Amino acid sequence: MTRHKKNKSSRQSGSFKHDLVQNIISVFDKNPTKTFNYKQLSSAFGFKDMTNKKLITIILLELVDQGKLREIQRGKFSLNESVSFIEGKVDMTSRGAAYIVVEGSDKDIYIHARNTNTALNGDIVKVNVFSNKNSEKAEGEVVEIVERKQTEFVGVLEKSANFSFVVVDNTRMPVDIFISNDKLKNANDGDKVIAQITEWPLDKKNPFGKVIQVLGRPGDNETEMHAILAEFGLPYEFPPKVEKAAQDLDLEITPQEIKKRRDFRTVTTLTIDPKDAKDFDDALSIQKLDNGNWEIGVHIADVSHYIQPKSILDNEAYKRATSVYLVDRVVPMLPEVLSNQACSLRPHETKLCFAAVFELDERANVLSEWFGRTVIFSDRRFTYEEAQERIETKEGDLVEEILQMDKLAKLLRKDRFKEGSIAFDRVEVKFNLDEDGAPLGVYFKKSMDANKLIEEFMLLANKRVAEFIGKKPKGEQAKTFVYRIHDEPNPEKLQSLSNFVKKFGYDLKTDEKDVAKSINSLLEKVKGTNEEDMIEQLTIRTMAKAIYSSNNVGHYGLSFDHYSHFTSPIRRYPDVMVHRLLQHYLDGGNSANQQEVEDQCKQSSKMEIASTEAERASIKYKQVQFLEDKIGEEFEGVISGVSEWGLYVQIVENMCEGMVRLSDIEGDYYTYDAANYCAKGNKTGQEYRMGDQVKIKIRRADLVKKQLDFELV
Repeated sequence: MTRHKKNKSSRQSGSFKHDLVQNIISVFDKNPTKTFNYKQLSSAFGFKDMTNKKLITIILLELVDQGKLREIQRGKFSLNESVSFIEGKVDMTSRGAAYIVVEGSDKDIYIHARNTNTALNGDIVKVNVFSNKNSEKAEGEVVEIVERKQTEFVGVLEKSANFSFVVVDNTRMPVDIFISNDKLKNANDGDKVIAQITEWPLDKKNPFGKVIQVLGRPGDNETEMHAILAEFGLPYEFPPKVEKAAQDLDLEITPQEIKKRRDFRTVTTLTIDPKDAKDFDDALSIQKLDNGNWEIGVHIADVSHYIQPKSILDNEAYKRATSVYLVDRVVPMLPEVLSNQACSLRPHETKLCFAAVFELDERANVLSEWFGRTVIFSDRRFTYEEAQERIETKEGDLVEEILQMDKLAKLLRKDRFKEGSIAFDRVEVKFNLDEDGAPLGVYFKKSMDANKLIEEFMLLANKRVAEFIGKKPKGEQAKTFVYRIHDEPNPEKLQSLSNFVKKFGYDLKTDEKDVAKSINSLLEKVKGTNEEDMIEQLTIRTMAKAIYSSNNVGHYGLSFDHYSHFTSPIRRYPDVMVHRLLQHYLDGGNSANQQEVEDQCKQSSKMEIASTEAERASIKYKQVQFLEDKIGEEFEGVISGVSEWGLYVQIVENMCEGMVRLSDIEGDYYTYDAANYCAKGNKTGQEYRMGDQVKIKIRRADLVKKQLDFELV
């Protein structure tokens, strides 16, 4: 059997001295008040030869230099009590080294592969930081694993006669998982499986585990999609008890329930959604008032009417926190009887909603607002394309209503950008798929006026709901609420972006007052250029990540002081939380427990990240699958990134991205120049920079690893 290369590197790093260091540290950690000399340690380890005794002495002195131990008397050592351990999150590299990301600190702590002590990517750990006089870079070792991020991993089984290993798909898992042949769960050699780590003795290079699920054969679409979900800890089916709870719900809309609500069933109401959508969670109503103003109702599916707090359905929705959108499927947050039927605002059906209703003048100024529960009867379900057709041709059913909403939306949008909102109109890559999920072609989805119409009214509702709760007169305490927050960009990252775009002839002001305006100007100038996608991506990376929190700091990207998520409760749990809290406060309720709400926000943010990563992985898989039969073909590309390993190149015609390894570039030895975002030839001085146009040939398409390898032509 061919062993995986990761284990080879692991064995190489696991030297005798490294193991001995760890054993010595362990003795002191377990006996923090005791002193030891080299003789006691030699005896404990069963060493009788002078070579090993001398090695122990050397290690003891090295640990003193590192600050781990102190020498009490000549030759007597104890744990350094002044050592303060730092807690942080592991960011593992593919080679087994790690960086510890410490909350509130801009500087990471480097951990050599030999000092990770079974820590894995995403784990929360305690670290002993060395005082390294020869380097400005903080370095340390993991001394305790506080919390494992995960114990279940997706990989391919390599089976032999006496034992097996699971070679994990994720390159950030530096070791394979040892599986005894009585714990295979009928998995065969080469199967893609989910393996669970059961134990990891400190003296072993590999963790021990068991197979808990056989997914299928690598390369099969169903297998790979389920593998992606499993990799990020996302479920792909509902437990039977959850499905039963959904089926047992009383979905009847009674006259009594309608009486409790504001009735919009006679008001023109419509939905606008993607053509393949099944869960319609927002509808717009429109009517002209007697005073000449417009009433726009933003009606949102009333999920909280059907799902009670702490119920089986609620617990499952909280655990999932979001629907997951892979290339070829949606994994819903709620069972289909709710997401696609009861809660979905389908046309020509009476539906229960939670609404934000606004009175707008002809200039789209909000003159009054109302929040509460409604009942609607949608007159028409539009696709974005159908609504866009009415905007462009000014013909078709409900054309006057759509044109009026479009007019108001454009005024809202104009005002929003005037106040400092940043315009990220990114092109989405979509795939045409056959019946088996294989990609037939690639197309690009751009935001049209119809998309922006919906976007503006959703933004308005989200903003005004957040202001209604959070915007209070001076001296009055705002009640606990769920906010969608987006912090200001890091000044250093902004400066780096500014320096980079200058190389392309663009100017980005980093002065606090001008940043948003300058970013918008930059994004407008790069439209239609080869570097557009790259600069957009870099700009997004410069921004802080938006998260959910009960602590409001505003939303920088939108330039809103108060912002929440109210408009998508079918697919986002925070929106369900918002509906419940809003109704609670409308009823005169006291402020909710902030810590409880904050914990729920953190869970939602965590699952949102996992969902986004899974979506990206599914896109990457389809890109590789799409180019699998195009080995040897040439394409025009743009360098989208540069690393110490190679050039990332994005193909212009389909936006698929792969790597040209620096070691594969002929004619010179290329090294990474981080300061100038380029790879430079040592002999020729030839430079390959981000944004450069290149021609590439597809060299390899690895479906299992989701990797594309290119070579320069």
